[in-house]
Amino acid sequence: MDTMLNRESEEKVEPTLKLNFYSHATLECRDIQHTRRFFKEFLGFETVQMSDNSFWARLGGDQIIVVVQGSARAKEMPFLNHNGLDVENEAAVDEAYAVVKRDAEKWGLKKITKPVVQHGTYCFYFWDMDDNAWEILCNPPGGYSWGFARGDQEGAGHMSRTFKRPESTLGKGR
Repeated sequence: MDTMLNRESEEKVEPTLKLNFYSHATLECRDIQHTRRFFKEFLGFETVQMSDNSFWARLGGDQIIVVVQGSARAKEMPFLNHNGLDVENEAAVDEAYAVVKRDAEKWGLKKITKPVVQHGTYCFYFWDMDDNAWEILCNPPGGYSWGFARGDQEGAGHMSRTFKRPESTLGKGR
């Protein structure tokens, strides 16, 4: 059974660094123009070209992904380093899965997993033409804020199949 450990999450700790917010992450690509089209036309990001070999992309907030054309990485992005994209509900996950499968050849998408209930949400994964890993999932409004509201977990926590999921994610995998 998943239980909360609130001792640590209730403690107010003065951080060593005085940071404002998480602003960006960086991904590599092989062909800057093709990848920018993928972000705009397929994923729906707003983009702005920042140099001949980089662009910024954002979707639904102020945090951005900086995409930089570089040499081909030696191997694909590891599964646990994936990028998460939220959709409204579980039906939208299934719709996105159908579109990713349909357009896989056009955009060079691969390793497309079937949608499953995992880590508290319904989701699937795929890798793009630049070997970056993506997850499409449904979260309640507020994204992962429900995890912070619940506090620290013991044991497997949200990775457990018996984890008490947010009400809005209970359509699949009951």
